Amino acid sequence: MEGADYFGIEIGQTAPTLILKTDKGYYSLILSGDYGRVDFEVLKELLKLDEIKLAKPQEVEQVTGCKIGDVSLINPSLPTIMDRGLHRFPYIYGGTGMSQTTLKIQPRDVEKLNHVVGFLR
Repeated sequence: MEGADYFGIEIGQTAPTLILKTDKGYYSLILSGDYGRVDFEVLKELLKLDEIKLAKPQEVEQVTGCKIGDVSLINPSLPTIMDRGLHRFPYIYGGTGMSQTTLKIQPRDVEKLNHVVGFLR
């Protein structure tokens, strides 16, 4: 990932925020850059949902006010699922909501500032 190279960090320290559309509304999913493929069946079970999929680009913008790739790590109005693997690192790097900017933050602070409803890993 070019961001990891740019900042001289491990790929696992990058923390993309994905927006999920479910039968119970939208969720934010914050993963470690080395998480791998997301198993939507695991998420369905964790959150007790019938349907879950990635939100479409226009839905992401409508829900967050940001384009895909710029979505902030901090979305307190959305229920959030976090990857426990992010806690391996003192700092993680992710979106701020603005293009061409990156937030460096401690994983525990991301957890405190969001409405975390579950964890993966």
